[in-house]
Amino acid sequence: MKVGVVLNPIAGGGRLKRHWPDVAAALKKHFGDFELRETQAEGDAERLALDLAANGFDLVIAAGGDGTASEVADGLLQAREEGGRTTELGLLPCGTGIDFARGLGLPKEIGATLERIAGAKARAVDAGRICYIDDHGALASRHFINIASLGLSGATDRAVNADKRKGRMSAKALFLWRTVVEFIRYRFQDVRITVDDGTPVEARMALVAVANGKFFGGGMMIAPDAELTDGRFDIVILRAAGKLKLIWDIRLLYGGRHRNHPAITILRGRKVVVEPLGDVEKNGALVDIDGESPGRIPATFEILPGALLVRY
Repeated sequence: MKVGVVLNPIAGGGRLKRHWPDVAAALKKHFGDFELRETQAEGDAERLALDLAANGFDLVIAAGGDGTASEVADGLLQAREEGGRTTELGLLPCGTGIDFARGLGLPKEIGATLERIAGAKARAVDAGRICYIDDHGALASRHFINIASLGLSGATDRAVNADKRKGRMSAKALFLWRTVVEFIRYRFQDVRITVDDGTPVEARMALVAVANGKFFGGGMMIAPDAELTDGRFDIVILRAAGKLKLIWDIRLLYGGRHRNHPAITILRGRKVVVEPLGDVEKNGALVDIDGESPGRIPATFEILPGALLVRY
């Protein structure tokens, strides 16, 4: 088996990079020889994974946080679409957000994670594709594996990724703090949400999450009933309400106890279209794609059933 590793050297404050001799020894123990590629900038993991897949690698391990895992998955899915090459994905989670790995139930210890990946049989899981407007005003598209969302989450992503404490404090604490701060600043936005061929839903919202997995934001169980293999998204709409009450109720998200909250609507479907209502500039909510915020709505989300092979 040809194994490649895509390492984000700054993930988790550089923790994997600092302990790389031990990590490399564990990789060699479980997989034998492997090829290491390191990212230098945003988008590198996607390009490196695409290249590894195109060159016949059987397994690519994403070593980093959710952003790294998502980019690697995007590259592998592109390779499958462009050349029919199916390459398996493995995760060595380390970063500010490891929500996709959390949803898979992967161990936190590196050796245990690699042992589990080595002994696992790859399983087909769903992925998503999002089309959106990037920060330059151009139409953009990419895959996602966990959750894509819009509104408060996009603003929070940008704040977390710019925070100098990133990698030096717990992900849960950082995400919770930045979520509360950004929520205080946030101005509710008016959007139209269309799921499959259903009747459009118009909402003044704080957040819309289009979920393949259960967790985002450093451990918030935003979609407690989401399954990676059911061929559908869980769409969670958090409507505008009193800010002080909603800030207090954010705690419910960590335990997935918000299903019956009066400000929450949960829908299910295969395709979701979200458009700003009225003033596009005012209501063009920022998107979040697996922990990164590269643009804004209007956006279209489509499920890709069983498109990705993951070892876990």
